[in-house]
Amino acid sequence: MKVRVLLIAVAFAALGHSWAGEGHNHGEASAPANGNGPQRLADGSVFLPKPAQHQLSIRTTVARAGELGRTIELAGRVAMDPNAGGKVQSTIAGRIEAHAGGLPALGQSVRKGQVLAYVVASAAPMERSNQAAQLAELQAARALAAKRLARLRELSDTVPRKDIEAAESELASLGARASAVSGGLGAREALVAPLSGVIAASNVVLGQVIDARELAFEVVDPTRLAIEATTFDPELAANIGNASMPVGSESVPLRFTGAARSMRDQALPLTFRAQGAALARLAVGQPVKVFVHTRSFVRGFPLPSAAVMKNPSNQNIVWVKTAPEKFEPRIVTVEPLDGVNVAVTQGLKVADRVVTQGATLVNQVR
Repeated sequence: MKVRVLLIAVAFAALGHSWAGEGHNHGEASAPANGNGPQRLADGSVFLPKPAQHQLSIRTTVARAGELGRTIELAGRVAMDPNAGGKVQSTIAGRIEAHAGGLPALGQSVRKGQVLAYVVASAAPMERSNQAAQLAELQAARALAAKRLARLRELSDTVPRKDIEAAESELASLGARASAVSGGLGAREALVAPLSGVIAASNVVLGQVIDARELAFEVVDPTRLAIEATTFDPELAANIGNASMPVGSESVPLRFTGAARSMRDQALPLTFRAQGAALARLAVGQPVKVFVHTRSFVRGFPLPSAAVMKNPSNQNIVWVKTAPEKFEPRIVTVEPLDGVNVAVTQGLKVADRVVTQGATLVNQVR
């Protein structure tokens, strides 16, 4: 009986290892994965060999907790500093004419008092003809006054001195009036730069006719700008310690100058002043982010913003180096600091080695 059972078991084993029939071939077995290359492990961590770390320029830093100023991110825009920017407008209506060298181009540097263009006054035909007739009358009267003065001077021995002086005064008055009327016919106004800076806006071309008070140019100092931000918390203005604004990879400090006393679109406008060479990359009206550092503090780990990634669930994570060639994702809670750095308030422990450079590449390993 035992021998029969053993034979049946051997027969089933042979059937299990028999070749599949025609049309039932399942193909070759898949090649084993490369165990020495970067790969995502089953637990979600990443295996990254040392050569790959050097090639990808992976850099880490030790997490250190501290008391960090609580920061609030506000939406703002670049505005013209009233003390470092100005508008060039004409006080008369007329036609635009260029100064020597032509009209200034956008972005061109100008000096305070430099003539940017001329506005040649324009008048209606009837008004010009009236001025021309008045000028002709004044010139004729001046000619008569000059002849009368000459006769009086020839009779200076018999004519009182006061009559000669009156004739001289009348001649000078008629000459001045004729000059004023003549200047009004061909008058032109010089449009000059109110300060040294660059041309931020140009709204005129050669031959263009503009009205009085029409904006022709805007001149700004690119190293001194104003930043306007809005907040829905009216109490924030009394709790501002300092502020900053990211410009590229730099963090530009802002000086809080005050808050408005009237709401705009249900929000309170806040004004800041900025100064520095990095501001030359901004334009008036450009939207920016303003990070307001309040006087309250929060305990957390300061890290560069580039260290924070997103996982497939759209959660904030950082990569922590747990072994020489192993990195684990940690779900964290972050708060903004200055646009360049963030504060991790939850998810990290002291002495964790966090990837600060190349975190995007680690996050892409599959």
